[in-house]
Amino acid sequence: MPDASTLNFKPDLLIHARWIALAHRETLLEQHAVAIADGRIIDILPSHVARERYDARETVTLAEHLLIPGLINLHTHAAMSLMRGMADDIPMMRWLQERIWPVERALVSPEFISDGTRLACAEMLLGGITCFNDMYFFPHAAAEAAVELGMRAVLGVTVLEFPSGYASDAADYLDKGLAALDAWREHPLINFCLAPHAPYSVSDASFEKIQILSAQLEVPVHVHIHETTDEIRQHLEEHGCRPLHRLNRLGLLGPQLIGVHAAHLLDDEIAALARNNCNVAHCPTSNLKLGCGIAPIGEMLAENINVGLGTDSAASNNRLDLLAEMRLASLLAKGKSGDASIVPAWKALQMATLAGARALGLERDIGSIEIGKYADLTAVRMDTLELSPCFDPVSHLIHCAGREDVSHVWVQGRCCVFDKTLLHCENANLKNNARLWHNRIVTHLQPNAT
Repeated sequence: MPDASTLNFKPDLLIHARWIALAHRETLLEQHAVAIADGRIIDILPSHVARERYDARETVTLAEHLLIPGLINLHTHAAMSLMRGMADDIPMMRWLQERIWPVERALVSPEFISDGTRLACAEMLLGGITCFNDMYFFPHAAAEAAVELGMRAVLGVTVLEFPSGYASDAADYLDKGLAALDAWREHPLINFCLAPHAPYSVSDASFEKIQILSAQLEVPVHVHIHETTDEIRQHLEEHGCRPLHRLNRLGLLGPQLIGVHAAHLLDDEIAALARNNCNVAHCPTSNLKLGCGIAPIGEMLAENINVGLGTDSAASNNRLDLLAEMRLASLLAKGKSGDASIVPAWKALQMATLAGARALGLERDIGSIEIGKYADLTAVRMDTLELSPCFDPVSHLIHCAGREDVSHVWVQGRCCVFDKTLLHCENANLKNNARLWHNRIVTHLQPNAT
């Protein structure tokens, strides 16, 4: 990292903000600036001192904004944005088996992944999300799309036992995913995780391989767990135990595990997650929309489980909007527990930032505004009519602001959204591609339309 103490040192960028929420501690700075060089934060200091100390190559002044760490979407299937609204108001297993999987078998391709991921990245960046953790097919195409828009991505080596347009069996999924991991290993914006789909779709033998690979490669394991009561009932019938018990027996519980949804947990399962330092990706909107239930977030947080936030896919949400997830996560926890103090605003912000970074093993680089970390930053304008007056900007961020209030986004010091304008992709092209895929999907579904 450059030495900011060097005489006449010129940062690449100096961002002045009305407020800065650091996130690694509940500290709100007012009238401060962040100095950035080579993509990393080199200084955080009062604005009047920054103006005297630094003659930056570029200066951005955010006079009525809250600057926060870039939001981290801990669970996505990004390319499924092309299926947004395609199969609404259907129970989860019917949603998967009758709509989603048939379309995927027929149409998923590198082109589908590229176009769908670009659409998802554009939506996420405009909503202040700088990093997403993905579980889907053709990760090479997803990596290219994310890099094109300047977004950080953690891409899954997806594993299933049944064939798709991407791979023929579990071994083929692993081979192709690991090849993509090797090809992108050195890229600063791209990381990988192992992504077995779920206990009901992955065998013991595959899970055992994944456990070994996770230890060897030092990458997380990203898996759906306990999403529905039907899933748990079926697992009990087929395996004689609940899914988490099986994952524990196979050695999967540990700090590398990111368990997605976790909507139905017994007390001893919460204790097991806590004891093994597991992580949970909480997706409140998707869980509600598919009728899956409400995760016991209050109980998990009470056991110091690291809980991050995810949107799930636009096919089940139908928004990739982490500001909405922060608000809903806080409100659901309050309503379910009867405790208005649970998941306060600062905690909701940490769930959407530093908790996600910890789950992904990236907390040394992203997730908070700290000297030495990458400048993944989001600015939210706080002076609109709908946000006035503003007594507490962090509380306003959670309970008043929306993604439409996001004004600027930087990833590794590079501006991706400036004054609500996406910089590295044409909106018209994204919309045209979405229309083309809409027509292809409608044509495929027409014989089955009801």
